[in-house]
This record gives sequence, C-alpha cells and structure tokens, in this order.
Amino acid sequence: MKHGNISVFVPLNGCPHQCSFCNQKSITGVKYQPMPEDVDEAVNAAFASKKKYDYEIAFFGGSFTAINREYMVSLLESAYKYVKNGTVSGIRLSTRPDAVDREIMEILCRYGVTAVELGAQSMCDDVLQKNMRGHTSQDVRNASRLIKEYGVSLGLQMMTGLYGSSKEKDIYTANKIISLSPDTVRIYPTVTIKNTVLGDLFESGEYVPDTLEKSVDLCAFLLTMFMRNNIEVIRLGLHYSEELERDMLSNNYHPAFKELCENKLMKDKFLETAHSLGITGGNVLVFVSPSSVSKFVGQKRSNLKSLEELGFNIKTVQDKALTAYEIKVIQCC
Repeated sequence: MKHGNISVFVPLNGCPHQCSFCNQKSITGVKYQPMPEDVDEAVNAAFASKKKYDYEIAFFGGSFTAINREYMVSLLESAYKYVKNGTVSGIRLSTRPDAVDREIMEILCRYGVTAVELGAQSMCDDVLQKNMRGHTSQDVRNASRLIKEYGVSLGLQMMTGLYGSSKEKDIYTANKIISLSPDTVRIYPTVTIKNTVLGDLFESGEYVPDTLEKSVDLCAFLLTMFMRNNIEVIRLGLHYSEELERDMLSNNYHPAFKELCENKLMKDKFLETAHSLGITGGNVLVFVSPSSVSKFVGQKRSNLKSLEELGFNIKTVQDKALTAYEIKVIQCC
C-alpha cells in the first residue's frame, strides 16, 4: 500500500535559533500553532478523501522535541490514540540534532513514534557555524546513533548551496550522511528568502546562491550517491507555497525540482551507458521502466531534444522488468 503523511505543522515553536536561511512562515505558509484537536481534524480530513494509504501522522515544520514538554506530549497523546486503534501505522516528526537525548527517546517510543527526521543540513562545522545552526556535526552523529539504538526509523535532511559551503562540502556532507545509514533522506537546495540573514548577505553581494542549473547538476549526483547506497530520497526541493514564491530573492527555486534532477540523472545514465557500448549517435532504442518514461524524455521533451543535438535519434521502449532508474540501450539500423 502506498505511504501517506497526515501532516501537522508546528512552525518555529521550540527552535532556539534563527538560522541564516530561515523565514519559516514563507517556507511553510503556516504560522498557526496547532492544538491536539487539530490532529483529530487532520486525521478526519485525510480519511474523508478515501485514498487508500498507509498513513503516518507527521509533525513537521519546527523543532518538535524542543517545544514545551507538556505541549509536545499533548500533541503526541492526540496522535497516539490513532496508532493504538490501528487507524495509522505510526508517528513521524522532525527536530534538531541537539534536541534528542535518552529522555526524549523514551517519551517518543512511549507514544508510538516510528520515525525521527533530523535537520542536519551540513556535516561541515564551519558551514553550520556560518549559518547559525547552533549545533555541530557531532550532534548529528550522536542523535542519529541514539535514534537507531531505539529502533526508530532515521531520516536525515541536508541542504545544498548554503552560505560558506561548496560542491565539495555538499558531497562530503552526503558521504557523512551515508555513513550514518539513515532510512530516508531529504535534500533541500538553499532558497534565499526575504527577511533572513541570508537574504541580507545576498543583497549585499556577500552570498552568491547556486543557480538552478548548478543545483540540479549537484542534486542529481547526490541522488545517485544515495541510490547506490540503498537510501531512499523522499524529498528533493522545498514544497511549493505562494509565500515562498512571493518572498524568495534568488531565482533558483523550481516547484518540480525533483523531476528536473531525475531528468538530468536519466540523461547522464543514457550517455554513460551509450559511451560504454561505443554508441556515439544514430538510431537508438532506449528501454526504461514504464514509470520512468517521462523522467527520461524530460520536461517538454528536453532530454530528447538535447540528445538529438548530439546526433542521437531515440525511440523509447517501456520495459516492466527494469527498475525506476535503470536504462538499457541498443543501437539499431
């Protein structure tokens, strides 16, 4: 059964730091602090849609384990009753690496939490410091190991293109995240937003964000890295919101960012495969999974047009035996 999140946003509440890139109202479009009854409302709304998903209740948007303890427990209690009666399969939440300890994990496990996502963002301490994260890479390692010790699914979130970072540092971060063996990863290219420290640095010229093209190239490579290590990337790019589009300063956001990365990945895989077979152009059959046809073809047929310019005349064939990112290439007359 397909997985689904019943999302409840807990914006900013509990976060002890104002990171350089953060204007959470713009990112999530939410500033209301939810109450226990809002959990009930979210669950009822999800099941009213009659979509047959394996649901988890997901507390996102803030530093959940750093909020007022009584408030945190009230939200967990409201969600846990749906775990106990089998309505949902578990509870997922996001938090800071320095807001996880044994006491917290005991509470989370008591209330049926099945997955914790940590906002690692970078594994380079200089980048964390420059972006005012307030935690270290060691905090990420410590919290990750503790979460796994309690048998809870570990998710790690990283950002690319942060102030003071580089392609090399972002790849280093991905490698360090891989070494922690998370179950899932989210990758967020940095988007510069008004009313943030990063926004001020951008307007002064001190911070130059990655272009959309550069972000796509890097994140397609990172996607391949995680894929090779059997780590699922469950999100690539920020969720769309009107507030985000209104308040962003840099022109490097795209609402279908993951699709752009997958297009790049599939094109690169084709060229790599064709090169290994000595195919440099002409008529070519490309076999892909039915679910990956659009990924290979590209937005507005961008991949096919680009490959035609390189001398390839491509016919795409669906092959159910292939996995999502697999490609088979055959030269034909």
